[in-house]
Amino acid sequence: MDLLGKKALVFGGTSGIGLAAARQLTKLGAKVIGFGRDPSKAAGESLEGLTFQKCDVLKRDELSAVFAEHAPFDILISAATGGERAIGPFLEMDLDGYQASFAKLWGYTNVVRLGTAHLSESGCIVLVSGAPARRAKPGQSALASVGGAVEQFVRAVAPELAPRRINVVSPGVIDTPMFGSESDEKKNKLAAMTNKNLIPRPGTSDEVAQGILFAVQNTFVTGTTIDVDGGWLHST
Repeated sequence: MDLLGKKALVFGGTSGIGLAAARQLTKLGAKVIGFGRDPSKAAGESLEGLTFQKCDVLKRDELSAVFAEHAPFDILISAATGGERAIGPFLEMDLDGYQASFAKLWGYTNVVRLGTAHLSESGCIVLVSGAPARRAKPGQSALASVGGAVEQFVRAVAPELAPRRINVVSPGVIDTPMFGSESDEKKNKLAAMTNKNLIPRPGTSDEVAQGILFAVQNTFVTGTTIDVDGGWLHST
């Protein structure tokens, strides 16, 4: 897909992986609108062709209004988490917290369900899951369950959306604002989480965004998962 002049909507596009994808799309000539519950997170961004707007993917009325406002569009990306995700031993986990982790899935299904009608026939959708979906470590039952549901959702709806394409990118441990501001504590935590990976370091938002761009630009790829995980799936 030639991105020059294309219109892209990026949910979760005001920070982290979503913002990195929005920047890369813009630099390749797309007109991009990044959405988030708090657009002020992207204050200071000044790329021509990249704008930001408030939207909560869990509020269908807001989503419907956004899609109507910006229709038609060619690229639909969601990296929105939907809220907090539960971490820790399942047998000690608050079940409301476990259930709330699925807000990510509900946000994605809202975006796909309501956005597809306004997507060009040659358009594409990209969602973001996570490496625990297929190789969970202790304490990641909620992450694994939600990520697995996202990946199966993409495989299930791909035939229904054709000729439009839909794919999912699965990151490993990525150095994003989710882990807090820069500090020795953050650096040590990320190092401990990745020291057994084949590539023993955390990834960057830009590296995951490159996976998203591949899913956007390669018109022979649909219904699949693209891993950008530093070898998480093959770690010891």
